Amino acid sequence: MLTNRLIAGSWTLCLCLSAQTGQDRPEAPAAVLRTSAAEFQVVRTGYVRASLIRNGETLTLDDPAEEAGDRLWVNGALASTPEYGLQNVRRTEFRSGAGVQGQRLTVRARVMAAGLTLDRILTVETRANLPNLAVITLRYANTSRRDVRIDRIEFGRHRFNAALAGPAARPFDAWTFQGASRKWGEGEVSAVDAKFERANLMGVVQGPEGEGGGIPVVAFWTRRVGVAAGHVEPAPVVLSLPVRVAEDGRIETAIAVEPAIRLRPGQSYRTPRGFVAVYRGDFYEALSTYARAVPLAPQAAIPQSYEAAWCGWGYRFDVTPALMLGTIPKLKELQFHWATLDDGWFRTYGDWEPRPDTFPGRSLQEMVEEFHRQGIRVQIWWYPLAVEDGERRYESHEYRVSTVAARHPDWLILDKNGKHARFGRGLAALCPALPEVQQYHKLLTARYLRDWDFDGHKLDVVYSVPACYNPKHHHLRPEESTEAMGKVYRAIYETSLELKPDSVTQICPCGTTPNVAWLPFMNQAAAADPVGSPQVRQRIKMYKALLGPRAAVTGDHVEYTGENFTGTDFASTVGLGGIPGTRFTWPGPGPRPNSLLDSAKDITFHKWFSVYQSKLLSKGTFRNLYVYGYDYPEAYAVEKDGRMYYAFFAPAKGDGAASGRWRGEIELRGLRAGRHRVVDYVHGVELGSVDAANPRMHVEFERHLLLEVESLR
Repeated sequence: MLTNRLIAGSWTLCLCLSAQTGQDRPEAPAAVLRTSAAEFQVVRTGYVRASLIRNGETLTLDDPAEEAGDRLWVNGALASTPEYGLQNVRRTEFRSGAGVQGQRLTVRARVMAAGLTLDRILTVETRANLPNLAVITLRYANTSRRDVRIDRIEFGRHRFNAALAGPAARPFDAWTFQGASRKWGEGEVSAVDAKFERANLMGVVQGPEGEGGGIPVVAFWTRRVGVAAGHVEPAPVVLSLPVRVAEDGRIETAIAVEPAIRLRPGQSYRTPRGFVAVYRGDFYEALSTYARAVPLAPQAAIPQSYEAAWCGWGYRFDVTPALMLGTIPKLKELQFHWATLDDGWFRTYGDWEPRPDTFPGRSLQEMVEEFHRQGIRVQIWWYPLAVEDGERRYESHEYRVSTVAARHPDWLILDKNGKHARFGRGLAALCPALPEVQQYHKLLTARYLRDWDFDGHKLDVVYSVPACYNPKHHHLRPEESTEAMGKVYRAIYETSLELKPDSVTQICPCGTTPNVAWLPFMNQAAAADPVGSPQVRQRIKMYKALLGPRAAVTGDHVEYTGENFTGTDFASTVGLGGIPGTRFTWPGPGPRPNSLLDSAKDITFHKWFSVYQSKLLSKGTFRNLYVYGYDYPEAYAVEKDGRMYYAFFAPAKGDGAASGRWRGEIELRGLRAGRHRVVDYVHGVELGSVDAANPRMHVEFERHLLLEVESLR
């Protein structure tokens, strides 16, 4: 399998005839950048066609049409389609400040619209350390004598055709990852069908199209080749990555920005840096390539990040110290080292003082002290940047006016109409671009960890923040608030480590994908309220790709898993190297009847938390050896202490749970040469041995099969 990390980067440039791109379509002149892993053809419309070079074969899904180039709307009108002068291609080599070598191809075109003229400069760059990726940028220069308003730009356009990689396939026969943070529970990974369509709005988004934030990547793959597109700016950018299946069955996508900027004569505008990447594999390869291209620079997990946690959310909003502390005997019995005080402990969003009715006096601090005496660390739940302004309500309570909003009304984000902008739970938002707001969150962090002695955070409902039109903030652009969101999360994370080097910061984008703004500023990711077992596995794999194969990722509360959400599928977390967690109530029931850890669940929990502690695969290295959607049964691999661990899952039933049955062959990929012993480590049953030269064996199992494979040499 092609791995991005092992390919040396070398490149060439030529002007030649491109390969034929469709049925009976004439070939077109193209400028070509070749690396050791890929080929990027730039045709005269500006379309960048990406192909994978593997074992002497050139593979692609790109199927450009004659009109499938860049598009520009100026002064309310669509500009003429450009033709780049490929006879005047400029090629240069460069070295970045970080020492990365690359090659750059620049071509120009002239655009006419409503009697105005613009120069359009297309730049395509490849990098030696990422030879399967090209960065694409457009710059528009106003060469007219009048002002030009740039309304919308669509660049990095692609048409994908799965039949190019498999003649028997329909054009849309591929799997996809869609990185937008949309609706709670909506899948990021799915098969493409003939009616597939998504807007994929990124950055600051509210309303029906999503929660905001997201990973700016769309990826598509078949068994033989995959392609991904998006942008590689290090901060959130407000744009869209629209995807749809056209009438001819091909998958269309682009990068669409709406700068609404006016250029005076001589001025220019540059788009965000888009990218296209080709690979062999699934969304893991696409996301790991993206993470290295940005680069994300995630924080390394610490030993405490890998410890299993119990959460008090089973008691919902009316949790009390007595309910929290009452679970301690069971937590010690199950060998939990973490407890989380979840939502509902506070009186007002933004002020974050304990509720006087449920946490009177010093009861919160005394609760933390008792957990510590029992050898258990404690995290605290909160929602940075959120404040109550007396408007609206949430299911927990009707909103008051928080003290911070009353004392510092100028800190709040305003919308276009001069009113308080809204984000998650209908709350008002503090502007993260203000140094005073960043300092306020440092002080809150110090309160929790220094004054109250908590050991970390569960930061929740974390999507994005609205654009800020508050004139007192003097933003050059409203999106500066969105782009600055990461500064507050950096402040929380770094302050936490200064106060307690072994503190754990978890961030949860409830039910959706994470936001690139804050992704690097945590040392424990969460599967974020998954809808069933398959999504647990998809999101653990997603985070291992984005944050690294040894990242600490919790599968979230196990109560989200199992057939009909019975909370019994630990395998989807444990087998992938995730960290199991739970929100059970004990010794009595909570507000939800299925939250009680009854005698039957108690047996299951003891078994699986014992398995987790004995193997600690969360500290192993995730190995992406299987292609999601094409390898059956669904399979995963983790390497740890010289052994390989495999997790296989039977095809799901209609409810989405891995509750079916598998009878057939499995393949144990990634083994070193020689014979290996195979053990079902959950049940302690030896299944025989395999040879790495032919690592296949016939098995039969229900729901899942977790294997430990050790060399016999």
